[in-house]
Amino acid sequence: MNGLGEAIAEIKSISAGLSALDDMADALICPPMTLVASFASACSDSRLEIGAQDCHTAVSGAYTGDVSAKMIADAGASYVIVGHSERRADHAELSTLVAEKAEAALYAGLIPIICIGESLSDRETGLTNKVVLGQLNASIPEYAVGRDFVVAYEPIWAIGTGKTATVEQIGDTHGVIRDALVERFGEPGRFVRLLYGGSMKPANAREILATPNVDGGLIGGASLKADDFLAIYKSVV
Repeated sequence: MNGLGEAIAEIKSISAGLSALDDMADALICPPMTLVASFASACSDSRLEIGAQDCHTAVSGAYTGDVSAKMIADAGASYVIVGHSERRADHAELSTLVAEKAEAALYAGLIPIICIGESLSDRETGLTNKVVLGQLNASIPEYAVGRDFVVAYEPIWAIGTGKTATVEQIGDTHGVIRDALVERFGEPGRFVRLLYGGSMKPANAREILATPNVDGGLIGGASLKADDFLAIYKSVV
């Protein structure tokens, strides 16, 4: 929940920065809903894509205050985040609901970014794999195929807490997720993009992005400033 209309200046800076670089990787910003349409319009001729932070499960109806995936697509977005740890924690969203939102996104022609991740107590009691795999299996719609969606692993205990996951921890968990995707989807499961979302910033991005099965980052606070976001983007190479 950051950003007013003036934030379009940062988006334009990111867009300009990307245009000056080789086509190394996909880049996406997911602003608050109030900014999706204006950002999408500003980036219509840019390599920078725009997404939303959440969507409703229904196409339309008496759901005051909610926004459907079709509305998000109509505003010019191409992605939507579902199941973010803050939605799961603050709004008690269960994985079954996340799967319904992801299904709505796919129906609307959006690519859902499905978030999963464990708490500190889960990590400390050895439940990481059980929790992460349980969320993964229940949050992906039944009819989804391997290239339709993105998975973001965000260990809740490493977001804004000062604690940082080691590359070994990241690699181990991403490897478990990859194996589960291959088991469920076969060969296409090897190509599902797996993002890491635990306080990635310019100082640690290169090392994390070089970790096996880490295909990108779900960036938080570092995405609010063009310079920081572009510094992380450049870490891909």
